Amino acid sequence: MSQKTLTVNCPTCRCQIEWKPENQHRPFCSERCRLIDLGEWASESHKIAGEPALDEASSDLMENLYR
Repeated sequence: MSQKTLTVNCPTCRCQIEWKPENQHRPFCSERCRLIDLGEWASESHKIAGEPALDEASSDLMENLYR
């Protein structure tokens, strides 16, 4: 009995890729798409909805506590 290979869409370019251990960039199709996604998170283009864990005032307070 052969197993069906799972295919997923690359989150960046949407091309279909096979979800296999040999695909070192999964869920992305390539290193390029992986780095594009990382850049989007770093520039805050991608965000998780919700309230920030700490506001700026709380951040300043925590910083002063640990000096």
